[in-house]
Amino acid sequence: MKWRAAVLLVTVVALPGSAGGQTAVNAVPRTPDGQPDLQGVWDYRTATPLERPAQFAGKEFLTDQEIAEYERRAAARDDGRPPDDARSDPSVHPPWWLDYGRSVVATRRSSLIVEPSDGRVPPLTAEAQKRAADRRAATRGRGPADSPEDRTLWERCITRGLPEGMLPAGYNNNVQVVQTPGYVVIASEMIHDARIVPIDGRAHAPTAIRSWLGDSRGRWEGNTLVVETTNFSPKTNFRGASEHLRLTERFMRIDRDTIEYRFTVDDPGTWTQPWTATFPLVRSGGAIYEYACHEANYGLRNILKNARATEHAAQDR
Repeated sequence: MKWRAAVLLVTVVALPGSAGGQTAVNAVPRTPDGQPDLQGVWDYRTATPLERPAQFAGKEFLTDQEIAEYERRAAARDDGRPPDDARSDPSVHPPWWLDYGRSVVATRRSSLIVEPSDGRVPPLTAEAQKRAADRRAATRGRGPADSPEDRTLWERCITRGLPEGMLPAGYNNNVQVVQTPGYVVIASEMIHDARIVPIDGRAHAPTAIRSWLGDSRGRWEGNTLVVETTNFSPKTNFRGASEHLRLTERFMRIDRDTIEYRFTVDDPGTWTQPWTATFPLVRSGGAIYEYACHEANYGLRNILKNARATEHAAQDR
């Protein structure tokens, strides 16, 4: 009887020691086919900037006082922009419907970029600098609104691109995940981009086939969904990247209301080294709504009309 009680005691005492192992694994919600359940609508707005501000140089994590002051500055700006945004004019009128986020990430990091350790996007290579110079030369003498093609893919309602479409921005910081046994759908509210990602082990499409959002393939590594995307169109041009960009994303459910999202961009022809950013996706209590952007949108038409009116006014002087 004493022996059985001792065994029971050992078993009970041992259980807490497994909290980071089997108990934690079993706590992750699962789909009917046994995979971690990432489904739902997730919110990724935050006041934490992509790159580490100069005031936090050499400082990976913030103190309570630094967080309080940074969030105070975020709340104090009446133009709706983040605390370290140098621009002073609001990007929209009125600016109160902008939704950049007013709180820093729960990890207390001073930047979303975690690699390199300085929290900054690495320098461009000589090849990338030449591409940028060539683009500027090709548009020299042209106005920023000479034609619709002079505006961004975002303004033209084509796509926000990757991984730009997964970075916190002024509004619509929501993504919806839907899972089936053979696919994962990742749908961004902004520009309503939807990626249908096969997770059945198939190879990437031939390199001759390229698209705005590239060619995504997923796989499970334990409880983490890993999505690798290649075959980008050269017209996508994420921060000066080439069509040889390789994007690796990781989605890991860490609790009931949080997914840890991490992405790495690798393009040796553009940056001197790969770089990685991470931030939480927090469960949203609401639905995801269609971003009503279309190629006949008023914004683009008005940009072009205003450019023509400005030109005519200059000619009349």
